[in-house]
Amino acid sequence: MRAFLAGVVIGIVMVPATLFLFIWLGYAPVSTKSSPLPFERKLAGMALDKRIDKEAPKDSPMQPTEENLLAGAKIYIENCSVCHGTTTESETTIAKGMYPNPPPLLHGKGVTDDPAGETYWKVANGIRMTGMPGFSGSLTEEQMWQASEVLATADKLPQSVKDALAK
Repeated sequence: MRAFLAGVVIGIVMVPATLFLFIWLGYAPVSTKSSPLPFERKLAGMALDKRIDKEAPKDSPMQPTEENLLAGAKIYIENCSVCHGTTTESETTIAKGMYPNPPPLLHGKGVTDDPAGETYWKVANGIRMTGMPGFSGSLTEEQMWQASEVLATADKLPQSVKDALAK
């Protein structure tokens, strides 16, 4: 029983002390060029997914009309393309220096398989430790929904919206 208690005490004291020393002595990978810690992506992704499941709106209050999509394309070009690229540029200069790399949202499937509410949540709230800012203090709800609808329907946009995103 004594050995068990000693093991518990050592585990409770040694693990946090080792983690503290790892960080305090400067061994934690903090630059964008550093490899991630073990399980860093898995834990961060799990936390993000659970929070979005809990808080993201299930239905979009906005219809993906051409007018809304054109407005969303303008918002995307002005606020998002610097990191996420355009239809003609998949990786920007800024994106090359970020960790984790921002996904090229208008190439491949992007986030077209995500509900617009999930994208809206990410646009409104941002994602910690990724460089993704929250725009709820900068854009109106309507603007955030318009940009989210552009991304949710990026694989089937009208030509006028595609043209606007290519600029």
